[in-house]
Amino acid sequence: MQDLSRLHAFVTVARTGSVSRAAEALHLTQPAVSLKLKQLQESLGLSLFDRHPHGLQLTADGQALLSSAESTLASARQFEQAASALHSTLRGTLRIGTIIDPEFIRLGSFLRHLLAQAPGVETSLQHGMSGCVLKALKQDELEIGFYLAPPGEGPGDSALDYRELALFEYYVLAPAGWSSRLTATDWASLAALPWIVTPPNSVHSRLLAHAMRGVEATLHRVAQVDQEVCMLDLVRAGVGLSLARDVLALAERQERGLNIVPDTRLPCALSVVWRRDKAADPSVQAALQSLANVWPVE
Repeated sequence: MQDLSRLHAFVTVARTGSVSRAAEALHLTQPAVSLKLKQLQESLGLSLFDRHPHGLQLTADGQALLSSAESTLASARQFEQAASALHSTLRGTLRIGTIIDPEFIRLGSFLRHLLAQAPGVETSLQHGMSGCVLKALKQDELEIGFYLAPPGEGPGDSALDYRELALFEYYVLAPAGWSSRLTATDWASLAALPWIVTPPNSVHSRLLAHAMRGVEATLHRVAQVDQEVCMLDLVRAGVGLSLARDVLALAERQERGLNIVPDTRLPCALSVVWRRDKAADPSVQAALQSLANVWPVE
């Protein structure tokens, strides 16, 4: 295996036809270039140049080896460039906590932007409720995740940071034909009606608890579910009331005649949450930038 510096000297002298010009191009002294040529020729057992009044010319052997020497140097440069690129290429696995449905959180667009920006990063998705995402983040089982909470509330944990992506509302959704049961829409009256509830770590539960603060009544719980599709199915079946995202509630009213209880809208924010101690992680930064592209500030 030849010293690449000898090959550099050989190729440069072949191109310039002069040791002095090659030394200038290589930022070496003329004796240093001459020594490298001598060492290369001795190691090969070949004469690569003939001396002429106007400089050096390649011998037939030198001409035969020039192309191989140039290819070797080009391959070495490509190797160095590939190695250098690895220092700036993001790699590894980014664990992401997802919630509700992929369309609502724009999951497809987010991952498309992320993988375009960091193609070396593999994503691992864990689906659950907002409270589950926070727990997994705090236990270092996720680097980043989606979360639902009242606007400005965030995760409420000093170990976590967050950014609100979108604001929307939850409505109280009631079965079709319940108009006569919704004449009183204060929370005390609504609490007496049958309710389909969700586990404590869900945003539904936290929003209802917030709405019921100061109300001297207990929610009449008749069923608990952990998926929106089950909740909507039970409301359609006439089992009871439930909270529903505004887009879902409006669609259910339009398509199935379900009732939206007036004056009971509960504001909510979709946020991205991440561990503060991983805020400088390049993959987390890439994810946050990708989300900024998908959810631009209005």
